[in-house]
Amino acid sequence: HVQLVESGGGSVQVGGSLTLSCTASGYTYSDYCIGWFRQAPGKAREGVAAIYTDGRTEYATSVKDQFTISGDNAKNTAHLQMNNLKPEDTAMYYCAADLVCANGLVLLAKEYTFWGQGTQVTVS
Repeated sequence: HVQLVESGGGSVQVGGSLTLSCTASGYTYSDYCIGWFRQAPGKAREGVAAIYTDGRTEYATSVKDQFTISGDNAKNTAHLQMNNLKPEDTAMYYCAADLVCANGLVLLAKEYTFWGQGTQVTVS
């Protein structure tokens, strides 16, 4: 069965960097698009970055030029490099995967079938 496991979260000072990883198993990694989402307490889940199977990427306006998503097909892992972190980036971060990746919709949570358990990022 499909499993997604996030790692790399933690506490960081304002202006610092973190790299999150999402390791996938149970399916052919290169066939699925991957999205990164975040959810702060009391707020809706927000899509921040996604990568299509052909390597194209999409970013939320709020994190463009700050976050970078990448994929490593050989390791079945996607990464989210986060730079210049701000207190408002504090949230639980989730990765998600789906076989169907509709153009322009990959930052919508409803487009994804499989989800990881999340990793906490705290910026202070």
